[in-house]
Amino acid sequence: MLTKRKPVHPGNLFKEEVLIPLGLTVTQAATDLGVSRKALSEFLNCHSSLSPEMAIRIGKATRTSPESWLNMQTKLDLWEVEKKNPEVIPFPVIADDKGNKEKRKSAVI
Repeated sequence: MLTKRKPVHPGNLFKEEVLIPLGLTVTQAATDLGVSRKALSEFLNCHSSLSPEMAIRIGKATRTSPESWLNMQTKLDLWEVEKKNPEVIPFPVIADDKGNKEKRKSAVI
């Protein structure tokens, strides 16, 4: 379901709620996280998505869960795709032995 308001990019949140209050520069934070300055800068400026590896690094550095950071990225990704409203042809409905139409059950993954 598409919410009207765009979810916050995790890079923006990390910059505004972690780096700025701690007075860390991008270079210092990149060194502490063990990533390149360029990779961190692209993430902070919302030019790249959060990777699972970066989520783990940020989670360890901030003592928060990597899942919470990845959930932010997932919400943003889903919002962006739902906004595009991709066209999809629904799967067919299957009739049971008595001719009643039933929705196909979801696959178990």
